[in-house]
Amino acid sequence: MQIDRLIQIVFLLLSRETITAKQLAEELGVSARTIYRDINILSVAGIPVTSQKGYRGGLSLLQGFSLDKSYFTREEQSNLIQALQILKSSHYPDADKTLNKVAGLFSHHLQSQWLEIDFSYWGSPETERNRITALERALVNKYVITFTYFNSELTITRQAVEPLKLVFKSHAWYLVAYSRLRQDIRTYKMSRIRELQITDQLFDRELPKDFSLTPSFREELDAPLFLLHFSKKIAYKVYDEFPEKDIKPLDDGTLEVRFRYQLSEWTFLYLLSFGEYVEILEPAEARAMLKEKAHAIFSKY
Repeated sequence: MQIDRLIQIVFLLLSRETITAKQLAEELGVSARTIYRDINILSVAGIPVTSQKGYRGGLSLLQGFSLDKSYFTREEQSNLIQALQILKSSHYPDADKTLNKVAGLFSHHLQSQWLEIDFSYWGSPETERNRITALERALVNKYVITFTYFNSELTITRQAVEPLKLVFKSHAWYLVAYSRLRQDIRTYKMSRIRELQITDQLFDRELPKDFSLTPSFREELDAPLFLLHFSKKIAYKVYDEFPEKDIKPLDDGTLEVRFRYQLSEWTFLYLLSFGEYVEILEPAEARAMLKEKAHAIFSKY
């Protein structure tokens, strides 16, 4: 429709300094003659489109022109731009086009962006970076998805779930979904999902308004309190992994950490990632278990 095309032309002119009629025609799938006709209509409507011939010439809007933006404060405009940049970083479909449109509305110039966000890990393949886009489609359209999942105990299960929400928390993406296997709402760490498939089966379920990703902490849970000593050589990782309030620097530079963990396979694999720079002082049972695993590793070499 012509009205849609006219709006697109205004957005394109707002987001670029100059653009030729040929480029507009190719972008919108019409002839250059149609573009010139549309430009005349916009000029009559009061949109100040100027034309410059020669090298680097083309169509542009009068310098300083922007659509009415008084509804949003400058801070709100910046927040919207940043939110769209985050969507772009997560490979949200057409986020780049939307970002340019909104930036054009607010007269923001994106050539010198000060913010870049990349949720993918170093060296992650394109398939990994596109997984969020696939889940977004399943969430919006309410498609049941299936995948293979590795839980914290390294147990492998085949899941069929109703995706309800994507959450980015503490360096990682999580999927909140209704598990048809467990018949309950569960949280899945994205890095442990494999063989993701979007089915054509629809569901009708919403996430409860009182849902919280972080359950309320209870002392009576059978998670023992670990007393850990870390070498100052690994201090950078300790401060990355633990809340500062739980870290106590000792006189010799050792970092003492008290934290609650389950006596699970995941806990010991995690602590082993600190190598020789961690020592479990308490509980005694955990200290013995880690020693046993270290001996098992040593025996392989």
